[in-house]
Amino acid sequence: MATVTANAEKAQTRPDHIKKLAFAAVFAAITYVVFTFLSIRIPTPGGGQVSVHLGNAFVVLGALFLGSVYGGLGGAIGLTIADLIDPVYIVEAPVTFLVKFLMGVIVGLIAHKAGHITKRTDTKGILKWVILSTVVGLLFNVFVDPSLRYVYKIAILGKPAADVSFAINFGVTVINSVVSAVIVVVLYMALRKPFRKMGLFFTL
Repeated sequence: MATVTANAEKAQTRPDHIKKLAFAAVFAAITYVVFTFLSIRIPTPGGGQVSVHLGNAFVVLGALFLGSVYGGLGGAIGLTIADLIDPVYIVEAPVTFLVKFLMGVIVGLIAHKAGHITKRTDTKGILKWVILSTVVGLLFNVFVDPSLRYVYKIAILGKPAADVSFAINFGVTVINSVVSAVIVVVLYMALRKPFRKMGLFFTL
């Protein structure tokens, strides 16, 4: 009897698994499009660039809807592909994947393991944990992303250029994060009910 029940539970979770994979692919595509076609490029010393973009918002949003692994991977893959296709960012693609995936993991752990946002029904409680997880995840990105890229630029460009690039990258990352935080909170709270009606809301 226990074996039959376990098999039934596994069969029931397979459709959700497939939906999550498909949804993660959608978030990967969105982050790619947003970064590649809707970003503002700012040149930095040594021939580099930083970008004002909303790709991070969809990494965080994916983690809120899909959890740490699916959401983190979806957004990280989308932004990494964007880097791999762009000659300016191609060498930094591993840094992008690592930082964005970890950002998604952090958001997912706080939102779902601590806040249980998909199981809650109180709007204030949901909003509190969405804001908290979003802010913490983006703060992680603000400090870790420019720092890792700084190390890269020291090795490739030399310290003087790296210092200036770090300052620009940090400033742009802060701007990206502030705007992304507002967009994430508004979109998540607005999309919960429509996604539930469409069968795209997962209890995590």
